[in-house]
Amino acid sequence: MHDWNVVITVNEGGFNPARKLLEHYGNVDRTDYFNILLMHQEEPRQLLETLRREALRDPEALAPLARVMPVFETFSFQSAADFEGKARRAVNRWLPELGGRSFHLRMHRRGFKGKLSSLDEERFLDTYLLEGLQMAGNEGEISFEDPDVIVALETVGPRAGLSLWTREELERYPLLHLN
Repeated sequence: MHDWNVVITVNEGGFNPARKLLEHYGNVDRTDYFNILLMHQEEPRQLLETLRREALRDPEALAPLARVMPVFETFSFQSAADFEGKARRAVNRWLPELGGRSFHLRMHRRGFKGKLSSLDEERFLDTYLLEGLQMAGNEGEISFEDPDVIVALETVGPRAGLSLWTREELERYPLLHLN
């Protein structure tokens, strides 16, 4: 699936049940990566709300799911340099929302092993965001202790997706698992 906007991590032994559960909400595709599924949703944020309500109705219903991460900005890349350039452009959209807040970027990489380092890219983009805030005359701070906002960055092979989540959303949607 090339146009995915939701990345799902499945709990051990839950691949088929997770796929069956998620097929009620849209097309689900396997990947070449262990326990990773992809979806495309017209309203990816709404999927989280639907799953939250399902969990309230039946707490065991979501047991096969370890993590569900909608993304709102996607791009393809061919190299580390291509990735960094496109990732910088993608995160620019959130500079206004990061001003005056504590935040960090969290990356989950699948593929490009030895070519992209999650830790290095997290640092690179955190620094880029801080510099962008300073240039705009705004402040922000990197925090890993209960930040106001987390920017999520998912890669699956040569495709990446990003989303921004507030502390309140992280509490409301535990399937995001960003902390």
